[in-house]
Amino acid sequence: MRILLVEDDAALADGIARALRAENFAVDIAGNGEDGAHLGDTGIYDAAVLDLGLPVKPGIAVLQEWRAAGRSLPVLILTARDGWSDKVEGFRAGADDYLTKPFRVEELVMRLRALIRRAAGHSATLIACGPLSFDAQTGQFELDRLPLRLTALEWRVLSALMLRKEAVIDRLDLLEHVYEGDVDPDSNSLEVIIGRLRRKIGRDLIETVRGRGYRLTGRLTGHPTGHPTEARP
Repeated sequence: MRILLVEDDAALADGIARALRAENFAVDIAGNGEDGAHLGDTGIYDAAVLDLGLPVKPGIAVLQEWRAAGRSLPVLILTARDGWSDKVEGFRAGADDYLTKPFRVEELVMRLRALIRRAAGHSATLIACGPLSFDAQTGQFELDRLPLRLTALEWRVLSALMLRKEAVIDRLDLLEHVYEGDVDPDSNSLEVIIGRLRRKIGRDLIETVRGRGYRLTGRLTGHPTGHPTEARP
């Protein structure tokens, strides 16, 4: 999962980004409204965290531009403005959620996970695909009811596949969900990650659709040779 964070307070932005990366999110940071608007227009993100009091271009204007252009990414406004009129203005501009400063990072993470889950069309927090299950609220994967240990990159790929299970996801789309904007991945990096995932969850769960991408499917015909025992992704 990849997050766009538009926040002009550099120390706060760095702290939020560290906390989100600790939960396996990829994070791109923009320090002003103009840069944030550009990234939101050109990048693939699962959600955006948007401050209102931004230099160059205010957050409300950024949000209005995204919605006018048909950008549907979930947007959580994170701001010190706690007045009712500010909240009304934010939701009318197209915000999906509104959180005021000061805040707990744990709440921000939970709200982002809920926004991403609902945007993917899942009403329940627990998503299942064959023997694999994903708690979209805690970020925990299980295989045959046993906790699954994943690296951050593996978690990002598998969560993207899980949220759109049975759908073919383009290779470039998956890469966009895995790496942050300043990283230029090796051309074979996604195949390496897919290979590691297949060894952990079974080859049949992830299908390669030649010329198109990958698909997570519950039509299981084989099992991996063993199960990890650690609990946290």
